[in-house]
Amino acid sequence: MVALAESRKVSFHTPGHKSGKGISTRFRKFVGPKIFSIDLTILDEVDSLQEPKGVIKEAQRLASLAYGADRSFFLLNGTTGGNHAMVLTACSPNDAVLVARNAHKSVLAGLIFSGAKPIFYLPSVDENLKLTLNVTYEETASVIDANPQAKTLLLTTPNYYGICADIERIVPYAHEKGLTVLVDEAHGPHLSFHPKLPPSAMQVGVDLAVQSTHKIIGGMTQASMLHAKGSRIDMTALAAVLKLVQSTSPSYILMASLDLARMQMATEGYALLERTVRLAEDARIKINRIPGIFCFDRDMVQNPLFARMGGFDVTKLTITVKELGLSGYQVSQILNLQYGIQVEMADPLNILVIVSIGDRKDDLARLVDALREISKAYHGKAPLSTAQIGLPPFGKTTDISPREAFFKELQYIPLLEADGKISAEIVTVYPPGIPLLVPGEQVTKEVIQYIVEMDRLGAMVDGLDPQNSTIAIVR
Repeated sequence: MVALAESRKVSFHTPGHKSGKGISTRFRKFVGPKIFSIDLTILDEVDSLQEPKGVIKEAQRLASLAYGADRSFFLLNGTTGGNHAMVLTACSPNDAVLVARNAHKSVLAGLIFSGAKPIFYLPSVDENLKLTLNVTYEETASVIDANPQAKTLLLTTPNYYGICADIERIVPYAHEKGLTVLVDEAHGPHLSFHPKLPPSAMQVGVDLAVQSTHKIIGGMTQASMLHAKGSRIDMTALAAVLKLVQSTSPSYILMASLDLARMQMATEGYALLERTVRLAEDARIKINRIPGIFCFDRDMVQNPLFARMGGFDVTKLTITVKELGLSGYQVSQILNLQYGIQVEMADPLNILVIVSIGDRKDDLARLVDALREISKAYHGKAPLSTAQIGLPPFGKTTDISPREAFFKELQYIPLLEADGKISAEIVTVYPPGIPLLVPGEQVTKEVIQYIVEMDRLGAMVDGLDPQNSTIAIVR
């Protein structure tokens, strides 16, 4: 790409800005001219993502070597597109698919596209922290044994909070029972590169795994990778599906960021992550000395279910703030507006901080100092009442598949009148984007109450109208 830009060839092809000459002056002045010179289209020198035969093929081959996959594919619609591709490749219409219910909404979209029928099972939860943990080996083995007709198992690990399913035990058992295993590993593109982190999906022999390179390591936003391993996946079919779900006008800038992120992890990953882990662990120790604030790791949590999880990514700092008398949403706003610190996400009781290879010691020091000041201002007052804050409930399963419900005639009714109705929407609190309701599920009073409470606390609810007062149901 750089060589082509430096050759200064005359362009009579897309994109229309012609190496930046047609870009708004204001935009070009802020970002500089060079970035536009590598905003390219399909040319002999830079290959085609739809039919890679040159440099893109080689870049993807190097990615497969770095991640321990048989084939790796660049994704330019984030892990969302990868989830769609995984489900469409592994599942046919009406196939039974075992899905851990902490799946992202993009997994549900893949099920709608494919026509596969999910059999949901619930992850374990921590009542004290009001957190959804992950699925255990025992829970997964039980649902596999109870559904011998199922052909595919779909897991989400690590979850947003860094809590992993026990894939070292789950994957061999699922394979023994003849299932193909798919893993949404959006939050785990770094796991392969440091022994202090849990094992990655590819390391334990998962068939397909998708990772958000942009979330944790050096990819640009929307840049992800899909990895395939073993004989259970038809690689030709997978490549064909990716042609359907990926743009025919891919961003070469995003692909370059994927290639360089791979190179960075392959050559410097251990050293970069050693520093990252050390920063996160040091910050965790300091945060836990602040009155009214708690930042868990696996050893600090009393719930014995944590011992049945598959590991914990220590670079995720889940900071519980309820003893300050504030919700996670309030602390997130205070950090942003008063201290110029933006966290990854908030929930009713916690804020989540992602520590990555891009963070520095001063960044974590600034966070710790801000939390100390917030503690001084609020600790000692009445703690946040958690009586009305429950764990995320889910809709009730029916015989209607997500695809059937999505394409049925629908109507819009007030949310408060939807108890017992069949949802036609994917309704989530976002982030983390785990659906409370899936098309085809029955709306319950518990779900309605939870949505109302999350809206009151300031959470972002996705899938309803802008006022969060109306829901689409199956007529």
